[in-house]
Amino acid sequence: MNRFTQQVVSGGLAAGLSVAVAMSASAQAARSGAWTLNAPEGEWHMTGRDYSLQRFSPLKQITTANVAELRPVWSFSTGTLRGHEGNPLVIGNVMYVHTSFPNIVYALDLSKAGAPLIWKYVPNQSPDAIPIACCDLVNRGTAYHPSGKIFIQLLQGELLALDAKSGKELWKVKNADYKQGSTMTNAPIVIKDIVIAGISGGEFGVRGRVTAYNVNDGKEVWRGYSTGDANTNYPSHKGKDLGVSTWQGDEWKRGGGTTWGWYSYDPELNLFYYSTGNPGTWNPDQRPGDNKWSMTIFARNPDNGEVKWAYQMTPHDEWDYDGVNENVLFESGGKKLLAHFDRNGFGYTLDRTNGKVLVAQPYGPVNWAKRVDLTTGVPEKDPKYGTTSKKNTEGICPAAIGFKDQQPAAYSPQTGLFYVPANHICMDYEGVEVKYTAGQPYVGAIVRMFPGPGGHRGNFIAWDPMKGKAVWSNKENLAAYGGALTTAGGIVFYGTMEGWLKALDAKTGKSLWQYKTPSGIIGNPMTYNGPDGQQYVAVLSGIGGWAGIGVAAGIGAEDPTAGLGALGAFGDAGNFSNQGGVLTVFALKNSPMK
Repeated sequence: MNRFTQQVVSGGLAAGLSVAVAMSASAQAARSGAWTLNAPEGEWHMTGRDYSLQRFSPLKQITTANVAELRPVWSFSTGTLRGHEGNPLVIGNVMYVHTSFPNIVYALDLSKAGAPLIWKYVPNQSPDAIPIACCDLVNRGTAYHPSGKIFIQLLQGELLALDAKSGKELWKVKNADYKQGSTMTNAPIVIKDIVIAGISGGEFGVRGRVTAYNVNDGKEVWRGYSTGDANTNYPSHKGKDLGVSTWQGDEWKRGGGTTWGWYSYDPELNLFYYSTGNPGTWNPDQRPGDNKWSMTIFARNPDNGEVKWAYQMTPHDEWDYDGVNENVLFESGGKKLLAHFDRNGFGYTLDRTNGKVLVAQPYGPVNWAKRVDLTTGVPEKDPKYGTTSKKNTEGICPAAIGFKDQQPAAYSPQTGLFYVPANHICMDYEGVEVKYTAGQPYVGAIVRMFPGPGGHRGNFIAWDPMKGKAVWSNKENLAAYGGALTTAGGIVFYGTMEGWLKALDAKTGKSLWQYKTPSGIIGNPMTYNGPDGQQYVAVLSGIGGWAGIGVAAGIGAEDPTAGLGALGAFGDAGNFSNQGGVLTVFALKNSPMK
């Protein structure tokens, strides 16, 4: 029996999805030798618009001079509650929108007023997967292949391929097993003719991995583990499997290192970049050693999974500084670089050809480490802020949620700056002895989070990646928990947990415009050109995620350690925002199609 509900709306195919045009554009970009494969200028073909994850759009109809004239022109209810992360895709005249659990996918017709529905796909997922999701029932987006396929990872552990024109299910493969504690929340990436999926579940003692599947039939091509993976034995490690030997006993088999973040790719180097999460358990006393390769940036060959290099940001993580944040590819001074804003509070600039650390500076008030040694890449820890099951360590900055969590930064090649939506949260942390049982929580810590120095809980930062310092910063009451977008119009957009979508001058940080959406924003703004020639900006609102788990899951704020500590910092989020998934679309004036 088919395990889904599908609805096809008559007349929808007139939206004009042009697979041939998309294939031509992709082939042309590949032949140009560009270090990143861009989507057509006015479209948005992958989660960060292109493989670099810069989240920069060359569109410039909306400028610093006229952005104050932006107004909402249409909206769309997703029909689900809980947190809405990620962003829509726009291919041709079709917008693809995804939702939180049960991970509905919609195709909307941008060529008609109000963007009516073309098709809707509702996966039939087991509700038993719901309590296995660590930090809300989010999904970070879809991926597209030019042969006309849309891919989405389902919470219960399946990678799904849909026909982009009709919404028909083409194939589905099991990639994770929620009964064993692993789920799926991240956006997959399409590279050539493979689609790569990750897993979540670091709080359930799973073994992190990425898996590549053939886009045409869903057959597995390769699988790369975070721990105990022979592909990590590249020459500099002299054949020693550090993903096993840096763990005590067989702890590596349930060592975490999950892969639920954002993925990038350099077509010129043919390297796929991603990061791995925290080791399991959160109690560091139970897993002595460096615990490789949790907390690590990986560069792999996407054709066969072979590792070119790996860099571990936080050896023997004692704070749940889950390292999955995005790796943004950029160039400066003729060098091929990568920027990574880690949960541990350091902003890194690496040579993406070999993983050498060039810059590592705190972008918030870090105290767990004094510095990062650029020769070894290893942080110099301050033992005062180390954690253990023997006591409650107080006043650690940043908190486990990090100075930046899933909310992706953006880069502007015009300014040479990164724009970082940030948290400003510190914590108390006490390890707890915990035994492993498959499919049961394997956390092992009591955490209480609270606002950082100054009392505010968020920042939005413009960051110089070569100097390792902030150029300007704007404080936020709650976390800036939505992603950033930069444009050739000189603007940077981002969202807040209260639900404000904001536009700033990318050079100065001056506030130019803001609009209150129906719910808190933890999604990522994007922009595209409509068939009427107008530039549009779109963003998903729907409070949730770890920071908004109190509102999303209806958890009371009485216990500051609830929600893995988030309620201590964000227990009042419900005073600022209610639930509800809504896509809001903005333009400078009403569309002539109306």
